[in-house]
Amino acid sequence: MGRVLALALALGLAASVGAAEKFSKGVLWRVSKPGVPPSHVYGTVHLADPRALKIPPQVMRALDASRSYAMEVPIWDAHDWRMLEAAQYRDGRSLRAQLDAETWAMLRTILVARDIPETVIARLKPWAALANITVVPDNYESENLDQRLFAMARARKLRIEALEGTEEHLSVFEGIPEAAQLAMLRHTVENRDWLAGMIEPTLQAWLRRDLAGIRRVNDSIAARYPGMAPHYQTFLRHVVVNRSVVMAHRLHGPLRSGRVFVAVGATHLYGSKGLLAMIEEQGYRVTSVY
Repeated sequence: MGRVLALALALGLAASVGAAEKFSKGVLWRVSKPGVPPSHVYGTVHLADPRALKIPPQVMRALDASRSYAMEVPIWDAHDWRMLEAAQYRDGRSLRAQLDAETWAMLRTILVARDIPETVIARLKPWAALANITVVPDNYESENLDQRLFAMARARKLRIEALEGTEEHLSVFEGIPEAAQLAMLRHTVENRDWLAGMIEPTLQAWLRRDLAGIRRVNDSIAARYPGMAPHYQTFLRHVVVNRSVVMAHRLHGPLRSGRVFVAVGATHLYGSKGLLAMIEEQGYRVTSVY
């Protein structure tokens, strides 16, 4: 659920983090320091689009040369079950009571079509409902890019760790003010088709390895909906900025050992305040490979 929400937010997190163009081109980066075997950071896109699942040879070589694999969030059943459990109100509250009748009817129709049981729909928290209304094209595969990379790391018997634990990941969404959650949910339900149209230009920018291009797509969304800017800012801070700081901290040890393959959403890499910049501040040289 958290991985799906990350995609939904990537299409709406258009609030500015500064105009810096540092680390603007490239999705695979080499992290090096004298005396330490090099590591690699790969900026993924959380999609099951067949085009995203074609692993470039540069990425394959970096993965093959690695001893450990660091992923953004856990990719195993226990994580998904815990997220599902936490996604539902347990205190008698209901999402229906917090939405107008029209928005609720539209949301319910979408969730029923996604085969979510009525008993679950009635108890969903706003952030969880938002996670489940992302448009999924018919030609998508059964696994997204992050899941495929995880499977490849397991097949290579790499040491695997998550940069964010399940409870930490959950706290990201629980920590977003409920007013902002509800505003984003209403906005997404009302503009779902238009926002879904932004998936393709976002994917195209990623396929061009253009991190600045992804930012420009996001900026265009913010320009269209300026009244949502405060809520986008809130989500950006919780979902991208704060989490990038945690990732950089968690990578301190693995990078010192070297030969780690890091796979995180490409949104975390861009700019002077992104993950790559924070790794550089730890004394590493960060260079684009692909």
